[in-house]
Amino acid sequence: MPTLDFERLRSIRATSPGLVSELLRQRARRPLLRESGRLFIVAADHPARGALGVGPNESAMADRYDLLERLVLAISRPGVDGVLGTPDIIEDLAILGALDDKVVVGSMNRGGLKSAVFEMDDRFTSYDVPSMVEAGIDFAKLLIRINLSDAGSAASIEATARAVDAAVAARLPIMLEPFMSEWVDGAIRNDLTTDAVVKSVAIASALGTSSAYSWLKLPVVADMERVMAATTLPTLLLGGDQMSNQEETYSSWEAALTLPGVRGLVVGRTLLYPPGGDVSAAVDTASALVHS
Repeated sequence: MPTLDFERLRSIRATSPGLVSELLRQRARRPLLRESGRLFIVAADHPARGALGVGPNESAMADRYDLLERLVLAISRPGVDGVLGTPDIIEDLAILGALDDKVVVGSMNRGGLKSAVFEMDDRFTSYDVPSMVEAGIDFAKLLIRINLSDAGSAASIEATARAVDAAVAARLPIMLEPFMSEWVDGAIRNDLTTDAVVKSVAIASALGTSSAYSWLKLPVVADMERVMAATTLPTLLLGGDQMSNQEETYSSWEAALTLPGVRGLVVGRTLLYPPGGDVSAAVDTASALVHS
């Protein structure tokens, strides 16, 4: 793992808070897409929703210093285009000097806390479009879980549409991560059948007064050909939870990455906490799949 100046990070946060936004705005920026037209983004917005577990370890992401070390190592690897996070994560990385020449993706709605009775209430409690424009964030991201048996989904859908409108007005690309979801034994379960993912794509694609700046972030499911036939929007694949068979995971990504409209990967826990612990090797393998 890299040696990072955490003392400086703590000092800036305590004594020079105004420097945080300045460091973020002054970072060296890059185009969203380069010659390959592909993107490989490392995600780290899970803790903000109280989702700290990776595989059997329910507190894997609880140690912020360990997480930052893993993140800095991951995004420093060749072929990694950027990072997705909430303001606390993004600002930590800016202070550590890890964001130069990287696409920075701001996570917007993390209010539907994991396992809460209000988990379906995915209200916007993190970045908004004006704050991202001010901070020089390159890309917005939001979660839209649609539960046909929960009336509260209507408010989430409307709020998502207004967020898309704001992104369009600011000419800020925005990534929508849609799921058809349901309550099962007091917990939210996302329906990962092909039909459900196709339906979520249809609903999410139409949100807002324009789809010109909309991207999709979709799970890799069976019959991805049919999923990608459901949209013309640029799409990034969701890495998903850690699987015991890493080769099987890579194989599923490799196949889906060949489909028309797929532009790359957004992966978090699977690569930051891989079986065996070798973050560099896991990231490099995924990078080769995206940019080959």
